[in-house]
Amino acid sequence: MKLLVIGGGNMGLTYSEGMAKSALMNGKKVRIFDTDPKKITKLKEENLFAVYDNLEEVLPSADLVFIAVKPYHCEELFEQMKPLINPHQIFVSLMAGVTIETIMQGLDTRKVVRTMPNLPAQVGKGVTSYTESDAVTRVELLTVRNLLDTTGASIHVDTENFIDASTGISGSGPAYVFYFMESMLEAAKKMGFSDYDSKVLVSNTFEGAVELFNQSDLSPKSWMDRVASKGGTTRAALDSMEDNNVNELIKEAAYAAFNRAVELGEKKNK
Repeated sequence: MKLLVIGGGNMGLTYSEGMAKSALMNGKKVRIFDTDPKKITKLKEENLFAVYDNLEEVLPSADLVFIAVKPYHCEELFEQMKPLINPHQIFVSLMAGVTIETIMQGLDTRKVVRTMPNLPAQVGKGVTSYTESDAVTRVELLTVRNLLDTTGASIHVDTENFIDASTGISGSGPAYVFYFMESMLEAAKKMGFSDYDSKVLVSNTFEGAVELFNQSDLSPKSWMDRVASKGGTTRAALDSMEDNNVNELIKEAAYAAFNRAVELGEKKNK
């Protein structure tokens, strides 16, 4: 399998490294295309990849192509790619807000998989939702899934609406967690803890809570009930959140990201 990643930025590099280090490549190097001289130098230093700055040299022979560029670059990129592709190639998009239809029209191709990755893929803890065009076969989709799984976990969704929805949950979700962490860090420092102790208190609390959740069948509500006793300190904190409608505000934030993802897709289709 000849695998090409177009774009050597954060997300392109993350997936390239995950795939390059997996057994799926059978010792073959992942090919990366980029035009930034600094990125090209850095990529070559890693000695994991075959690095290219000319699409004509690498795109026509690729079997599977990951597109990992900023969405606003896609139209110009598609114009460069279109004369160089063939009907048998599979294109996997890591671009937010760019629909399958937009990619199919832009490249005049039929085999497209659209994904929504997230930032924890950089540490092998990502989750990538994905869906495909009708022309992608089951075998081809399984190959794509195995490649996506090299950066964490993946979930198949039936329609692109769920890609947009997962943007509001997993795609943007790490930022919500960081927002909550930042608030807790500020509270810890205000209480007198040092920067270091605040970080330990907050990061280990998040990590431990997630591990408890993952290792049991209990719901978050059940865990909250276990921690919070009537009239106790935790109950006071949870009551404060309920009084301030935090639960609904978090849901509204997730829907704001979801709705924006839909808007971006609609703009690209026009």
